[in-house]
Amino acid sequence: MKIAVLVKEVPDTYGDRKLNLETGLADRGASEAVLDEIGERALEVALTQKDSDGDTEVTVISMAPDTATATIRKGLAMGADNAVHVADEGLAGADLGLTAEVLAAALRRGEFDLVVTGNFSTDGNGGMMPAMLAEHLDYPHVTGLTTVELGDGKVSGTRAVESGKQQVSAELPAVISITEALPEARFPNFKGIMAAKKKPFEVISLSDLDIDAEDLSVARSIMVTVAEKPPREAGEKVVDEGNGGAELAEYLTKNRLA
Repeated sequence: MKIAVLVKEVPDTYGDRKLNLETGLADRGASEAVLDEIGERALEVALTQKDSDGDTEVTVISMAPDTATATIRKGLAMGADNAVHVADEGLAGADLGLTAEVLAAALRRGEFDLVVTGNFSTDGNGGMMPAMLAEHLDYPHVTGLTTVELGDGKVSGTRAVESGKQQVSAELPAVISITEALPEARFPNFKGIMAAKKKPFEVISLSDLDIDAEDLSVARSIMVTVAEKPPREAGEKVVDEGNGGAELAEYLTKNRLA
C-alpha cells in the first residue's frame, strides 16, 4: 500500500501570529516555523499502518516555501519513507483553489492508495482541502475521523456528529481527514533523524506539475484589503446595588443575548 500524508509548515501555535499588512500574508518571521500538529497526527496514522503490515510505503507531501526543508524532513525522521516538497515563488499567497490543484497534481504522480490529511491547518483554518482534493482526484472521501481502520481494500472509521457517532467507509483509493482525537505523533529519535538525511527528498515546481498560477481563466480568490485586529474594548461593568439582576437582564435583552 502507498499512503500519502499532507503536512504543512505553520507558525508555532504558541507563538505570536501576525499578518504582513502590506502583502496580507502571514508573517513567517514573527514566530518559529513548525510542522502542523494535526499533520503530525495524520502521519502517525500512516506510520501505524506501516508498523502493522511492514509493507506500506509512506510519503509526506508539502507545498511550502523553499526554506521549509528542515521542517518537512521531520516527517522523514518520524518514519516516512520519502518526501515531496512543492516549492515555487508563484505559490506565495496561494488560495485554497490553487493549493488544491497543485497538491492534487503532486498526488497523481505517486498513484497513492490513500491520502491522509488533517481536518484543517492551524494557520489557515480553511477545512476544505480534503474535499477539494477528493474532487480533483475523483476519489471518495471520508472526513473528520476520530478512528481509522484499513483493510480489505477499504478505509473505515468513526466520525463524531451532533447526535452521536457515525461509522463511515470508502473503497480505496480514497482521501481521509482526521481530527485531534487520533493519537499524538511519535517523537523522532536519534536513529530516525540520522536516517532522514539519506531518504529521498524530491523538490518540484509548478513547471514540473504543468500548472500556471497566473492563468486568469481559472477562478482565484483575491485579497482586497487587510487590517490589523482592533484592540479589545473594555466590557460594560454592572455594579450590584440591589438591582444588579434587572440590569443584567436588560443588558442581555438589549444585546439580543437572551
